[in-house]
Amino acid sequence: MNILYSVIVFVCGSLFGNISTGYFIAKKNHVDIMHEGSGNVGSTNAMRTMGTKLGLITLLGDIIKAVLPLCLVRFVFFKDLAGLSNGAFSTDYFVLLTGLGVVVGHCFPFWLHFKGGKGIASTGGSIIVFNPLMAGILFSIFCVIVAIFRYVSLGSLIAILGVPVAIAFMYPGKWVLIIIGACYTLVAYYQHRGNIDRLIHHNERKFSFGKKDKKEEN
Repeated sequence: MNILYSVIVFVCGSLFGNISTGYFIAKKNHVDIMHEGSGNVGSTNAMRTMGTKLGLITLLGDIIKAVLPLCLVRFVFFKDLAGLSNGAFSTDYFVLLTGLGVVVGHCFPFWLHFKGGKGIASTGGSIIVFNPLMAGILFSIFCVIVAIFRYVSLGSLIAILGVPVAIAFMYPGKWVLIIIGACYTLVAYYQHRGNIDRLIHHNERKFSFGKKDKKEEN
């Protein structure tokens, strides 16, 4: 039964993830975001193509679509489950798995031909519900990296790498949770493969708050 529940929460999470905030906001504002800037429906491209205000609204929407289902899992449907000693089938397990579903649905929305965002905002929303302290630490790392180097992609990649690392430190012995956390990192690195290549070759564009930037960063 726990395996069935695992499948259900992942699928339900992916359905929430398929709500592509940036696409709907762009459509309402007569912007074809999939053919503007990087063609990415995530918040950074939304900010670059539609401006700071609409980009921040997109960011908030991508966070909320993770927070809502995860809160239902944590506080309603799978509340106070101890699970196994390795972390499986606990409340934290179902929260993380639901969040992974949201991230996968966000990155690969079936109704947009699997062309979505890069999952950083939705990952952030998931970690906020999973462990607020951990979310604060990783967000601080992200902010410091972006402030110093002005690469959103670099900040995202370093912060997301910290997800399984932080879980390993904060939940010792819960190797199932660590594996799920590592899946967040793998999805993010796959979605950022173009950014990684540009960072290696020193031609990644630095971030600035502005409008109508045609090159991709995140």
